[in-house]
Amino acid sequence: APGAVQCPDGKSECPESSTCCVMPSGAWGCCPMPEASCCPDKVHCCPRATVCDLAHGRCLAPTGQRPLGTKFPARKRQSQPWLPVVLGQVTCPDGHSACPDGATCCQLPSGHYGCCPLQNAVCCSDRLHCCPQGTTCDLERSKCTSVPGPAVPLAHLAAAIAARVVWCDDRTSCPDGNTCCQLSSGKWGCCPLEQAVCCPDHVHCCPQGYTCDPEGGSCLQGEARVPWHEKTP
Repeated sequence: APGAVQCPDGKSECPESSTCCVMPSGAWGCCPMPEASCCPDKVHCCPRATVCDLAHGRCLAPTGQRPLGTKFPARKRQSQPWLPVVLGQVTCPDGHSACPDGATCCQLPSGHYGCCPLQNAVCCSDRLHCCPQGTTCDLERSKCTSVPGPAVPLAHLAAAIAARVVWCDDRTSCPDGNTCCQLSSGKWGCCPLEQAVCCPDHVHCCPQGYTCDPEGGSCLQGEARVPWHEKTP
């Protein structure tokens, strides 16, 4: 797909600016960093030129330490682009919602996604709670149980945030801070301005409040004139 990284199996892919790493299941996963180091536990990863220190949950580099990153599943190769990878947030499976880094996307009773404040968490069947990785939801006692080990309270799901993209339709998106404008081909393009004015030539766009001036190749607002912008696919 456009903007995708092909994994070595030739069947899986990850978003642009990410790295293919094998997961515990043997399937390919994606580390949200370019040219990342895949950790031996097959769950975490570290930035380029750093070393996984799993015992202390960190990445070691000559300049200091960084937190471990967490992989997410790769997908089968498709023609549809991936959403942009945004460090610091986890995009949920619907592609429209996101949770903070270190959280887990879990479905709510409404069918939308919520956020569990735990990494690699277990989503409970009531769609309201979640438990730490390796434990089981005991909804009758409102506990998370593990064998062996003490029970801990259930965690509550919080509302997800909007993923940092602008949706043009149900399949096409532009980066956050852009405006969807149609190209001459009829497909969607992206203007690198918020709430922009799409020019009639289907190539350019202008800031909000300006009008397109095809003769001068610019944007007009009264006596003010600024250069217009070209859209990207």
